[in-house]
Amino acid sequence: MSTTDSKADLYAVDLTHATWRKSPASSGGEQCVEITDLPSGGVAIRDSKNPLKEPLRYTADEWAAFRQGGITGAL
Repeated sequence: MSTTDSKADLYAVDLTHATWRKSPASSGGEQCVEITDLPSGGVAIRDSKNPLKEPLRYTADEWAAFRQGGITGAL
């Protein structure tokens, strides 16, 4: 998949065996955001309190824009 794939393509990825990670800043708490990488370069994000709820998915471009917003303080 390329970074320009549609949202439907992102949501078609099976996350059954995904490896989820939390920020080291989470201090091991249970109120965290977890993230996994998608084959396209995008990401899926879920709430650690509700891991069975469908994760949100973002293209590589969307994720890069979000991260840049955090770096520049635009968020």
